[in-house]
Amino acid sequence: MHKNDMILIVIILIIALIIFIVPKINSNQGNKIANVYYENKLIKTIDLSSNLKQEYNIKGYNGNIVIETKDNMIRVKTENSPLHLCSKQGWVENSHEVIVCLPNRIIIKIEDNEEMYDAVVR
Repeated sequence: MHKNDMILIVIILIIALIIFIVPKINSNQGNKIANVYYENKLIKTIDLSSNLKQEYNIKGYNGNIVIETKDNMIRVKTENSPLHLCSKQGWVENSHEVIVCLPNRIIIKIEDNEEMYDAVVR
């Protein structure tokens, strides 16, 4: 291997690290909220910017649901449904991830407080 080959490999590795690390850093900077819907009606808004571990009790179709938040993430901790699919979905933290709990008719959507535009139309 020549010296130029090593320089090229190092440059490619640096670029790859930048591509994967910078979006991760930027995704944690915005204030995020989680909207909890029951039968398509907004029933609770939870601020995810707090790093404290918190729990919320929500009434679902099959009984109480315990929602847990920590480190800008949210999950369904416990719930009453036949297969416990809601709690098996685990932690979510990005705005493109949604927790859907159909047996309890609960949907949890994460949204960024900052307005983001895909395009500007005049």
